Amino acid sequence: MNDIDKLIQIMGRLPGLGPRSARRAVLHLLKKREALLHPLIEALGDVAAHVKSCSQCGNLDATDPCTVCRDPGRDASQICVVADVGDLWALERVATFKGRYHVLGGVLSALDGIGPEQLSIAPLLRRLEGGEVKEVILALGATVDGQTTGHYLSDRLQPPSGGQGGVTISRLAHGVPVGGELDYLDDGTLIQAMKARQKI
Repeated sequence: MNDIDKLIQIMGRLPGLGPRSARRAVLHLLKKREALLHPLIEALGDVAAHVKSCSQCGNLDATDPCTVCRDPGRDASQICVVADVGDLWALERVATFKGRYHVLGGVLSALDGIGPEQLSIAPLLRRLEGGEVKEVILALGATVDGQTTGHYLSDRLQPPSGGQGGVTISRLAHGVPVGGELDYLDDGTLIQAMKARQKI
């Protein structure tokens, strides 16, 4: 396998790119070496060297804690729980939520062997211990696994039986279509879903 074929094969593994699209992308990069290929190589090197997961929320950033966690203007009493960083970025894109985030790193899935231990649930529970957080918003996709994860978290976040207090648990409104993933939704749908969230 020559270098070009290797690059095409790697590019073809990216979401939304099949073998044909990868071939076209690689050809375009090679034709525009100075304008595209060399800056892309430099940017990939920078990202590989500097970007890491935020130790507080799980976001990807060049700083730890990340830009969102360090922002003093964010409302620390609200935590929006998302499955993946792409969902966090989607919500930030529409700029309607001004609290903090927590990235689970996926959703519960019996078929894929993903249980609570594989997700960032224990760190979420630790973040709630100080009493500063008043609301947890479950911004999970409307898939079966997303809904299962939401129910599981709702149960875990409730105060012990007979206990008082705890946090308000809400979820995105049903404007998020069943079977939908947050990262693929348009801005208007995300804004309405966040505004019309409901208590669980």
